[in-house]
Amino acid sequence: MNSTYQPTCDLNAMRARATLYAQIRQFFAERDVLEVETPILSQAGVTDVHLASVQAQRHVLAKAHTHYLQTSPEFAMKRLLASGSGPIYQICKVFRDDEHGRKHNSEFTMLEWYRPGFSLKDLMFEVADLLNVTLKARFAEIRPTILSYKHAFMDRLDINPLQATLQELKDCCRRVGLNLDLGEDRLGYIDLLFSHMVEPSLGFDTAVFLTDFPPEMASLAKTRIDEDGELVAARFELYIEGLELANAYDELIDAEVLRSRFEADNAERARLGLHVMPIDEYLLAALPNMPECSGIALGIDRLLMIATNQMKLEQVISFPADIS
Repeated sequence: MNSTYQPTCDLNAMRARATLYAQIRQFFAERDVLEVETPILSQAGVTDVHLASVQAQRHVLAKAHTHYLQTSPEFAMKRLLASGSGPIYQICKVFRDDEHGRKHNSEFTMLEWYRPGFSLKDLMFEVADLLNVTLKARFAEIRPTILSYKHAFMDRLDINPLQATLQELKDCCRRVGLNLDLGEDRLGYIDLLFSHMVEPSLGFDTAVFLTDFPPEMASLAKTRIDEDGELVAARFELYIEGLELANAYDELIDAEVLRSRFEADNAERARLGLHVMPIDEYLLAALPNMPECSGIALGIDRLLMIATNQMKLEQVISFPADIS
């Protein structure tokens, strides 16, 4: 155990964080986007099989409950949108259990915002504007490139992840030296190839908006038909210098479809022996009243890594989980 009381970041990083928060708040104030605050504990949590919520025990009206620290403020913010809030943003702490490493910490800071009436392309333009404010000390001008998930794979691995069979994905993994046995997990092989062979190359010449993910990765996004007639998830991720900074959706507002996705997630959780998550009925009740919109979650700590040219998350946060 590290016995030092001192933070892992220096004073310059603390000042850079304060400056970043001021820049973000000024940016959204100028655009009449309202800053909001929502609870970090909830009676329901994310069902995504690849995310683990931190559980907390608390009493409400003298009754004991298991609640969950938010992995994102998404559910609560969508209830605000459905109640007529208009465009909103939030800077908040979020939690993902047992995520630690060079670019991960189980507690981190997120900027999330929602834009009623915005398309994903509209949101891309706004993200680019924000980057040119917050990263101007490092980059003269950022003009992101738009690249589809499919074409990123085809450029680097000569394989179409939307069409590839399980055997083709396994063969591709072996060809590039990724010899893990993931059984029949087709999406697992796609993610393995992406994380090791595609993601590290993204965003070095310019920032990259990676779009049109496989439909199985839609999460809370709509799906659409791409220019080749293939079904894709209507979402994008932002990459700079091989680092994922943000994740955006053309937000799904069909409560029945979202319920079916939540239930499918929980069925897979049960199959894998994972904790089955309570479904957020408040969110599902709100969706019919939610406006068409695009929304995005951006990692503040990772943005600080880029802004200050650091390689490790611990260099921009004060106390990582192992010494907090």
